[in-house]
Formats: sequence, C-alpha cells, structure tokens
Amino acid sequence: MEHITLLYDPAQEHVVQDQIIPVFGDQISQVQPFQHNEVSRLPISHACCVVTYLNDEQLSEVVPAAIREKWTLGFLPHPDMKEARQGYGISGDLLEAIVDIRQRDKGINADLLICNDKPVFNTVVIGNSLSLMSANVSRNPILSRMDKVKSIFRHPELLKPRPFTITTGNKPPIKTAALGIISVLHGKSSLVSRILLKDSFINDGRLHVLILAPRSIMELVRFSVSSAFGQNGSQRMPSFIGHIKTRSVLISSEIPMDFSQDNKLMSSREIELHVSADKLTIIPGRYLVVDNKKSDAEEKFKVGTLPQGESFLKEFAAESLPWVFHASTHEFKGLFTVLRENARPSSAYLTLMVLSTMLATFGLFANSTPVIIGAMILAPLMSPIISLSMGVLRQDRKLTLQSMKTIGYGLLLGYIAAILLTWLSPLQAMNDEITARIRPNLLDLGVAIVSGIAGAYAHAREEVAKTLAGVAIAVALVPPLAVSGIGIGWADWDAFIGALLLLMTNLAGIVLAGSFTFMLLGFSPLHLAKKGLLVSLLVVVIVSMPLGYGSFTMIRDHKVIRSLSNFTVDDITVKQVSVVRGNPMTLSVTLVSEEPIDNEDLDRVKAAISREVGTEVMLEALIVVKK
Repeated sequence: MEHITLLYDPAQEHVVQDQIIPVFGDQISQVQPFQHNEVSRLPISHACCVVTYLNDEQLSEVVPAAIREKWTLGFLPHPDMKEARQGYGISGDLLEAIVDIRQRDKGINADLLICNDKPVFNTVVIGNSLSLMSANVSRNPILSRMDKVKSIFRHPELLKPRPFTITTGNKPPIKTAALGIISVLHGKSSLVSRILLKDSFINDGRLHVLILAPRSIMELVRFSVSSAFGQNGSQRMPSFIGHIKTRSVLISSEIPMDFSQDNKLMSSREIELHVSADKLTIIPGRYLVVDNKKSDAEEKFKVGTLPQGESFLKEFAAESLPWVFHASTHEFKGLFTVLRENARPSSAYLTLMVLSTMLATFGLFANSTPVIIGAMILAPLMSPIISLSMGVLRQDRKLTLQSMKTIGYGLLLGYIAAILLTWLSPLQAMNDEITARIRPNLLDLGVAIVSGIAGAYAHAREEVAKTLAGVAIAVALVPPLAVSGIGIGWADWDAFIGALLLLMTNLAGIVLAGSFTFMLLGFSPLHLAKKGLLVSLLVVVIVSMPLGYGSFTMIRDHKVIRSLSNFTVDDITVKQVSVVRGNPMTLSVTLVSEEPIDNEDLDRVKAAISREVGTEVMLEALIVVKK
C-alpha cells in the first residue's frame, strides 16, 4: 500500500512516533490525530487508504465516514481495539499487523453488521448469562470461563429463560424462550461461533443468529466445557441451539432486553439486525477468512428444536433452569409406550425366554462360549428390567408390578427349562463356563451397572437402540439363570446359590443404574425419584456384601497364583497353578522335575507352598518328569 493516511488516537502518540511511523516510512503521506465528532472534517482525500490506530469506540465514528468517502481501512492493534481486532482477524502483534498492511496491494469489499443503526465489529449478545459462551478468547480461556461459571451460580436469576419474538424475511414470527441470543457477522467473531459455524465469511452477505435455549444447567455446562476444547467448526450444533442465517432479523420482547453490542451494555424492546453487503473496504487481518468465490450463501432456519407453544413457553420461562432437564409428558410419550409394552408378558417374550435358557443350558454343558453368546442375544429379559427401572424411578405402581410379574414369569420358565434339561442330560461334571458363574464379585456388579446405564440410554435414544444386543451380551442375564437351574437339577446348592447371587446382582445393578440414567435424562424430578433410587441402592448394598467377600477371595487367589508361578523347590518347578477350593485352600498344580517325585518330595513341596502363601494348603498335583 502507498500513500497511506495514518489516523491515530492522540493518547497513543508516543507509540505512533516510536513504533509505527518509522516502520511505514515513506508510505505514510499524512498523519492525522482523531478528534471526537470531527471525522467528517478531516482533510482526507476520497478513496484514500486510511490506516487506523484507534480504539473500538473511535472506530465506530470512523466507519460511517469510511463508507461514505470510500476509504480503504487498515487496522493496527490499539490496546483498546478488542472487538474490531477480533471481527477483522487482526494480529495482536503490532509489527505483524503492519506487515499485513504493507504487503497488500488493495483491500476487499466486506459486509458490515448493523444493530439498531449502529455498526457492529464483533458480536451482539442478548442475555447476561451468555457471556459464559460468547466471550472472546482470553490468554487463558478455560480459567476465564470458570470465573464466569462461578459468577452465574452466584446469581441464579441469570439462568432464567425469557421470551423472545424473532421475525425475519417472509417467515412467520417465531415465539420462543431462551437464555439469550448471540448474533455475529461471520464464524470467526466469537468463541462459540468459531466452534459451531462452518462456511461463514465476512463477505457472504449474511448474518448469523444463535438462539441458546438449554433445558438444564448440566446441558449448559456440558456444552460450555466441550466448546472450550473444541476446534473451529469441529463441533455439531447442539439440539438446544437454534440457528438463523439471513440478511436481516428483528428480535423483540414485551419488556426491555439488556444486551451488549461489542461489550457495550444497552437496553431496548426491539433489536434490529441487518447486513450492509460490500459497503466497507478493508485490508483484512491474517486471521480473517474471506470467501474468494463470492458464492451466494444460502439462508438457514434451524429452529425446530427451540421451545415453542404457549403453554410450554409459560412453564419453561417461569423458573430458572433446573440442574437436570425434566422431559414433558409429550416428549417421553413414545418411550413410555415402548416400556409399557415391554412390561407385558407376551407370548413372544415367554417363548424366547424358554428357548434362550435352553440354548444357554446346552452351551454350558458343552462348555461352548459361542453358543452361550447366542443365548445372551436371544434372551429378552433386559427389556422388562429396563421397564422396571422406569417404574421404580417414577413410583409408577402399575408399571413396576407389571414389570416384576413379567420378569418373574420369565425366570420361572427359565428355571423349569434348565432343570428339565439337567435331569435329561447325562453330564454331571463342572466345567469352566459353569464354574465362572458361581463365584460372583464386585466386578460383576460393575458390569451390571454399566449395562443398566447403556440399556436405559439405548431405550431413551432411538438412534442408539441397535446397541441393545451388545448390552445383552455384556450383562449376560440368562447364563447365570441356567447355571442356577443346573444347580437345582444336580442338587448342588453351592452352584445354585452362587449363580442365583450373580443373577440377583445383575438385576439389582441394572435397575439402579437404569433408574439413575433415566433421571439424568430428565424423565423424573429428583423429589419423585428419591424413594425409588434409595430402595434400589439399598438392595444393591445388600447384594454387595457377599460380592465383597467374593472379590476378596478372587484377589487372594490371584495373588496365590502369581506368587507360585514358576515357584521352585530344589529341582522341582511348580506350573499351571489354579485354586480349586478356598476352605481349606486346595490348589491344582503341575510339578515338573527331571527326576521321579516321591511322597517325601511331595511333602516338601507342600510345606514350601504353605510357607509361601501363608496358610495350610491341599495339593492336587500332576507330576511331569522331563527326560
């Protein structure tokens, strides 16, 4: 750029003389100090290149004159030019900004966002609480946001939605309620727009309006945290944010709206926003993205998920946001229909319970993992248990009793099928698949809880319902039922009690986790859910007591196996250790030696192992002699 006029803030004259003029050199043809209300009288020629070193407020006076006189504006990062620097992508480093201007032969035509007849350099924010998400990036955005989160929780009135009417083009007015609204000219204007807006430019002739209407505090905080770590245009638009991309929009309210225009606080009943396309010629900063193709940008109206309807809006705007969103009856009507249907003991359900238990029993006798997995997928028991979770959560007596009855019918038929097959089978020996299900521990409770969360979430979200088969495999309800039936058939009460405990663990864990998940998803307020959750938690605690002992035993057995791995006594090596029984501790071991092993050697090995594990042991030994 040649023949530059430098327009500067008189309060920064020392910076102009020491750091700006020496770098530009002969390119500066004249230097003019800024004078309030005197911009139109400045002796600056028409169509000149004017480089400014001004704050945001001073620039707001210069821009109308620049449009009228067709100046090309370049911007240097004045310490108080925060909004324009953000809006025009100007480097915060003075020398970098000077280089960007000197390397440009000409400027570009840029749009200008106008709010109530005043130019906007960066953002218009309606609603105080939205500073949490709309603020510019500071040196430490995460810490800055944490301070704003604390401020909002100290002033809960900021979390109360308010009604708005939004009118644009020939569209019918949109009456909604929201925490607030953010308007920007392009996607680089603010932190939230950089994350959410794609293909948005300063010269595409469109403005953006983001209407933020979260249903809960958790939804708001979750989005705020995720956006703090998001990349430009990398995050999907959350369902609670409405998005309008258009040329002009009118936002109105029956009571005055507090809003900030480029961080300057104002108030009005109506806020009119429109784009003056290609009105301003600027030298863009290095961080500004420009649409070089000048494609005709399409308008967007994504407002279908916003709160609408007179009765719902009245309820939604009556109080501050709850911690957890409470779905309306209309919103979970479809889910309740499915859960009530799942709670009925249909012929298909009863048939599948018999078939899946029979398949699991055959798989257990055959020691076949694939067959047992097939039985898990076939088993329908998960559905009425999830229905029971909702019944317990909402204190719905009918749904709870119906679900329990359906579960009881399924278990009864499963037991009958497993016992009959056991009596008909000539097999009477334990194997790995059966043994694995008669010693439950706290890990099994963890599996049940996670599976309950997944099951409830999959029922509540249609798009992930296909994962229910994976949940059924994970929690494995039918195999312990079959093992328990086998224990009855064999009159092996240890096997029966162990498998029954695992089955009860799965049931209790799923009901508790499912109820808690449904509550977090907004299907019941806490005061209604409290009793059901406490009862479910009590059952889980009772079940956890024997599981704790099982976990202790499992940890002890693993320590024994690890300590005896390749344990040597003279020339005898202990291999393939497993714990057969715990009281007294009976170990199955393989003893490897190059010489025959007699009874004295066995006694010596047994004594050494007893000293190693710290308790008296019984050995079941396989002797291998290497030659």
